[in-house]
Amino acid sequence: MYHCTASGGLRTVSIFFFFCFCFSICLLPSFSGSVTATTAPAPAPAASEYKNYTVGDSLGWYDTLENPKVDYQKWVAGKNFSLGDFLIFNSDNNHSIIQTYNFTTYKNCDYDNASDNDTVQWASADPSSTSPHPISVAVPLLKVGMTYFFSSDYDGEQCKNGQHFKINVKYGHGLPPSLKNPSNEALAPNNPVPGDDDAAPDTLVPSNFDNPQTVSDNAEPSESVTLSAFSYLFGVKLCWTLILLGVYGIVFN
Repeated sequence: MYHCTASGGLRTVSIFFFFCFCFSICLLPSFSGSVTATTAPAPAPAASEYKNYTVGDSLGWYDTLENPKVDYQKWVAGKNFSLGDFLIFNSDNNHSIIQTYNFTTYKNCDYDNASDNDTVQWASADPSSTSPHPISVAVPLLKVGMTYFFSSDYDGEQCKNGQHFKINVKYGHGLPPSLKNPSNEALAPNNPVPGDDDAAPDTLVPSNFDNPQTVSDNAEPSESVTLSAFSYLFGVKLCWTLILLGVYGIVFN
């Protein structure tokens, strides 16, 4: 008959806790890997996060003398503009497109004395044109805060007759990489000399136009992933080493 002694019971309990310890060591690497995986950097915003807004929708970019239905204050209402969005101006070469961050310039409907640092002429009118032709200009939103748009030609007549609006640009997802450091050519306004057909081509937008795709940098493997792999391999080896030592002790003791 087998008699249970105090020393035998203590040894059984010790063996039980020993294998529990080894089991927990084996589980540790997989748990550690799941934690470090959450430290991976968030993906860059998708191109769908940025929007293209057609100014005036189907009515286009005109003054109320030419199209009494336009109401750009009504068009702006309810819209949320953010960095990286584009405004698409559909008009003709008898209307200009002026973008400014200067309220005084906007209020005066005149950019003649405006600074190059706060005002851009994206398209100018051609008073000598007897047969207007359509143009389409894409204007990126590059600065947070109030931004003003108007047509200044004909001594500000178009601006005073409704061809103007202001928007408040929010940060949103920030600028996509393609717009963070735009080249001078990308921001160059269309400034043709009246009567000179070769001065500058119209800024045309293809039918499938969309915002520039966000391009993420080629990220190298993060340090957390390397440490996770090391932790896993080290944990597995330590686990089996402890188990073998425990079996050895049980058999030969």
